[in-house]
Amino acid sequence: MLKSRGTAVLVASLILCLVLSGIFCLDAEAVEPKESTVSFSAGIAQIIDPSAGNSGAEAVAELTKSMNRSHEQSEEESDLVMVNVQQAMNVRAEASEDSDKVGVLYKDCGGRILERKDGWTRLKSGDLIGWASDAYLLFGDEAEAMANDVGNLIVTIQTETLRVRSAPGRDADVIGLLTADDELDIIEFVDDDWISVDYKDETGYVSTEFVDVDFHIDAGETLAAIRQREEEERRAKLTANQGAVIVGGDDLRLLAALIHCEAGSETYNGKLAVGAVVMNRVRSGAYPNTISGVIFASGQFTPALNGKVARVYTSGNFAAGCYEAAQAAINGETNVGDATHFRRAGNHDGILIDNQVFW
Repeated sequence: MLKSRGTAVLVASLILCLVLSGIFCLDAEAVEPKESTVSFSAGIAQIIDPSAGNSGAEAVAELTKSMNRSHEQSEEESDLVMVNVQQAMNVRAEASEDSDKVGVLYKDCGGRILERKDGWTRLKSGDLIGWASDAYLLFGDEAEAMANDVGNLIVTIQTETLRVRSAPGRDADVIGLLTADDELDIIEFVDDDWISVDYKDETGYVSTEFVDVDFHIDAGETLAAIRQREEEERRAKLTANQGAVIVGGDDLRLLAALIHCEAGSETYNGKLAVGAVVMNRVRSGAYPNTISGVIFASGQFTPALNGKVARVYTSGNFAAGCYEAAQAAINGETNVGDATHFRRAGNHDGILIDNQVFW
């Protein structure tokens, strides 16, 4: 009997030891993750430790907000890249100066970032895809600022007659009408349905339903495109030399047509300034070296892109002084120095002539 009781006590002791051992292990397992988790952040610590300042629910909410903000910032990071050179830069097949050249990016060109590594950026600019050195590129806010400065909003009226209203709404009074050939000077996008425009020095509003708006930035050229352009220019010169096409006369007429579209209602000085900008680009080396190449360059002159220059060229109906200003600019006269840009006055510093600023 005594032996049996002793055995029972021994068994009970063993069970008690096992239970106590299990409790210590469980306690150790509970403590270990807490210490490890607290090391991540104060927010996590507040979730783990209810004695911290905020409740667990508040801490979780704060942590979620923080993570969402970081995610939103990452998503909002711009993939825009702009070229920061005086004339042009090479684009390579690989991220190395020793790699083959695949194209050229000119002054004021832009594109989209595809990849970045080791001080190089793989980008797409028009049909050109390749690697460019970061030393000659702008990113982020600097790229956005340059794009806004040199880019152009191209607005095409998609109806025969566009109503300009006194306020954004179909019930507002009609203060004027525009045709498909007219240009729009956008002030701002009011909302998805209405745009405010400068109409005869007053603010008017047009429906986005009847206009097409696109933002253009110059694009680079592939080697194939450069070779094709140069071959076309070579052929044009050969044709001109043979007398089939008088290049000088055609160029004069084309420049006069652009001046009519961009400054037809301006004074002679305003007309000459526009012609001088075109000729400054022809001479600069940073743009195509022909009048037609400059005028029809991607994203540059709105009337050339929407077809108005071609229509005026064909009709021959130019405002007084356009031909004279074009000839003077071709002869080298300028009243804006070596300026290569212009736009409606009010949003850029430069030489003010009539209603436009030149820089």
